[in-house]
Amino acid sequence: MKRLFYILGSFIYIILFSNCNESSNLPDPLEAGWKGEVICEVISDNSELRVLKCIFPPNVGHERHYHNAHVGYTLAGGKFRIVDTTGTREVDIPTGFSFENDRIDWHEVLNIGDTTAEFLIMEYK
Repeated sequence: MKRLFYILGSFIYIILFSNCNESSNLPDPLEAGWKGEVICEVISDNSELRVLKCIFPPNVGHERHYHNAHVGYTLAGGKFRIVDTTGTREVDIPTGFSFENDRIDWHEVLNIGDTTAEFLIMEYK
């Protein structure tokens, strides 16, 4: 019986460990691109904050990646298809929209609109 609990406990640990660390196998937003092309550039980087500017022309996305805690601001809005742990959805993100997240384990996005969208992403270190 003890061996069964040990095996079951080990199995649960492996499942939880692999799910919690999926983001460790993924690129961060700067490293992630779209079909080999760079999407984001570093605007500023210091010991407390990294600021990225990410540009998405129509039919360009951001391959699966993770985010640490961050805030963002939409310089130019657009329509996106977002895939993450909650599923797939389409959203219109207006110019001037701001957002914040403690962490995103993973997501991928695609600009499905007909305009170029631009974002500032400010990541806490």
